Amino acid sequence: MDTWFAALMEALRSMSDVEAMIKLGGIAVMTLIVFAETGLLFGFFLPGDSMIVVAGVLTTANGERPALLNPWSLCFWLIAAAIIGNQLGRWLGLKFGKRVEKWSDGWLYKKRYLEIAREYYAEKGAASLVMARFIPIIRTFVPFVAGMGRMPAARFLYWNIFGAILWIISLVGLGHIIGGTKLAKNLGVVTGTVIAVSFLPVLWKVFQNWLTSRRASKA
Repeated sequence: MDTWFAALMEALRSMSDVEAMIKLGGIAVMTLIVFAETGLLFGFFLPGDSMIVVAGVLTTANGERPALLNPWSLCFWLIAAAIIGNQLGRWLGLKFGKRVEKWSDGWLYKKRYLEIAREYYAEKGAASLVMARFIPIIRTFVPFVAGMGRMPAARFLYWNIFGAILWIISLVGLGHIIGGTKLAKNLGVVTGTVIAVSFLPVLWKVFQNWLTSRRASKA
């Protein structure tokens, strides 16, 4: 147990190097990260898309490097973590949403994140539980907002399961394909590209909000 805990702590310290974190912590650490990112409000800063894609890369042998992860086990545990995480996020929103709305901004919590997720949920409805899976920060807060909005449990569960399966399988599959190409030899580029692409919708939403507030102040 002590050895496993030490490995977990070292993996978290190595989070800036996604490949090293995966190799050190394996599927167990990735499962915890996906659960925290999708279920806990402070988990928004954890690596999501980039970690899953890199993990997919490591399910394929390339040259002298053997396949380090089993793709079926990887998908099973990450899908389970994503489903359970969102269910926790909904429950927290249902029970503590009004209280959290009164929180002031801190190091881990920003009220604007909750507002962006609320707008996204209002615009996309239940489908936001699928689409938000692919957008950092928003995927952390949308289940919480759905809980605050009292989305029916059965409806939430349906979209939650569908979104989790689509998110994990598509990103692991993408990584698995990349794993057999020359790109797999430079995972830093893969990680950076995935992070940049995944954050584009967030930056666009922030820009839209800024533009709207600027126009309102001039009116």
